[in-house]
Amino acid sequence: MKLKILSMNIHKGFSIFNNRFTLHELKEALQETDADLVFLQEVVGENLKLSKKIPHWPGTNHCEFLSANKWPYHVYGKNATYHQRHHGNAILSRFPIVFAENIPLSNYKLEQRGLLHCAVKIPALDVPLHLFNVHLDLTHFSRKKQLQKIIARAHSHVPAKTPLILAGDFNDWSKQASPTLWQSLELKESSKTHAGDYQRSFPNFFPILRLDRLYYRHLKIILAETWQHAPWSNLSDHLPLVIEFEIE
Repeated sequence: MKLKILSMNIHKGFSIFNNRFTLHELKEALQETDADLVFLQEVVGENLKLSKKIPHWPGTNHCEFLSANKWPYHVYGKNATYHQRHHGNAILSRFPIVFAENIPLSNYKLEQRGLLHCAVKIPALDVPLHLFNVHLDLTHFSRKKQLQKIIARAHSHVPAKTPLILAGDFNDWSKQASPTLWQSLELKESSKTHAGDYQRSFPNFFPILRLDRLYYRHLKIILAETWQHAPWSNLSDHLPLVIEFEIE
């Protein structure tokens, strides 16, 4: 069995510089993929101002809108809350979600972050596959604290020999996360393991920075890439990270 995963910061459904509302195009592009699991960051749960201003704004939260007719199981984790609006992370799944919890990761009010923890039941696995979806802070000091919270969560809620995937926008400019996650949880970064280096994913029109990551353990990787072709190059400020595993 192959397991295909897509992870992407969708920039609240707007193109880079907020020039264009792209959520409908994003939904079409996502639904044309054969991804089994989708990790999304900056997903809008509610925005009362924009819902009145932008034509064709969905009548449901963006997690439900994007998952419709493709991923019957989906979870939204509200993290950043403001007056009349909020956004966070989301996981879309073809497989039953048997557990879900959103864990606060915020260190201060300016950057409100969270860890969306789900477990899914995949027929080819004897145990649930645990999924962590994150969007970390911009500063190195704050990210270090968040990594420790993520590690503590894994130690307390995920058995050591259980498959685990940790994906999202790490904002890891200095590439400091990988040694910590390997030493603490034996997590390998997918692109670095498969292709020798992290994927360039930001900004979408000329990707230089390697911000988007997928870490894993107890799975066999067979593909790791970013999609730079249209329409993906015009849907957000990030490119999607696409990973495939083989489950024996």
